[in-house]
Amino acid sequence: MPIPRRFLPSTSLLQAFEVTARTQNVTAAAKELSLTQSAVSRQIRALEEQLGTELFYREKQSLRLTSGGERYAREIREALQKISSASMSLRANPSGGTLNLAILPTFGTRWLAPRLPDFLSKNPGVTINLVTKMSQFDFRSEAIDAAIHFGEPDWPDCGFQLLRGEVVVPACSPDFKQVHQLETVEDLLLSPLLHLSSRPDAWEQFFALHGVLAPALEGMLFDQFATAAQAAMSGMGVALLPDFLIKDELEHGVLVRACEATLNSSPQYYLCWPLEHGKYGPLQAFSGWLRDICDED
Repeated sequence: MPIPRRFLPSTSLLQAFEVTARTQNVTAAAKELSLTQSAVSRQIRALEEQLGTELFYREKQSLRLTSGGERYAREIREALQKISSASMSLRANPSGGTLNLAILPTFGTRWLAPRLPDFLSKNPGVTINLVTKMSQFDFRSEAIDAAIHFGEPDWPDCGFQLLRGEVVVPACSPDFKQVHQLETVEDLLLSPLLHLSSRPDAWEQFFALHGVLAPALEGMLFDQFATAAQAAMSGMGVALLPDFLIKDELEHGVLVRACEATLNSSPQYYLCWPLEHGKYGPLQAFSGWLRDICDED
C-alpha cells in the first residue's frame, strides 16, 4: 500500500527543519543552507501545515522544539543520514554493489584488512565501506549492511555466520619477562596486568582455568587490543591477547609469551546481518569469500 503523499514532506522542507532544530536558530540555519531567514521560516511553516502540528515554540526572537518536534527531529536526522549515505554509495559504485560493513578495530586492521584486496580482486563490482564499531547497535537506525561481531550469536533479528574462534595468550616484552622472571601462571600474579574494558573478567577466567586463586586484580585498562599490545611491547605489563592478532609481533620477538598457558575464548567471531539483507548480492559475495578463507585458516 503506497504511503499517502501528505506524510512524505519534500526533502527541502525536512532539511530546513533538521538544520533549524539542530542549531535552534533560524539565522544559523539560513547561513548553513545558503537561504534567507524568511525562506527558512516559510519552509518550517509549510512543514508544520503539512503535518498539522507545531514543531517549535516561538518565544520572542527564539525557537524551542516541542516535545513532538524533538522526537521528529531525531528521526528525520537519521533518515536524512541514510539517504546521504545511500547517495554517496551509489555515486562511488553506480552498479549498486556497495557493502557497508562495521568492524571491530583490531580484528579489522590486523586480520580483515590484509585479506580484503583478495576479495576486491575476485569481486570487482563490489565496494566495501568500513566503519569501526566496538559494540552492538541497531541495524535499523544505521546504514550498515553487516557487522563483524565478537560474542555469542544473540543479536536480535539477525543472521549469523561463524568466522573463527581464538586462543588468548599472556604476552609481554622479552625484557619484561626476563626482569620479572616469568615462567608459570603463578608468576603472573606478581606482575602488572593489562586489562581490556571489553573483557573485564578475562584475567579471572585465565587464572581460574589454570587452578590459580587470584586476589582482586588491578592494572591499567585499555579499550582496544592494539593499545594493550603496544603497552605490553613497551614493557608496561602482561596483556591477554588473541594469538592470531599478534602473530607478527610473536614471530619478530617484540612480544613473547609470558608463560605457556593459554585460554580458549568461549565467545567467537561472527559475521552478522539484518535478516532482510540476507539475499543482498554484495553481502552474499562477501559471506562466501569469508567462508572460503576461514576454512583455509
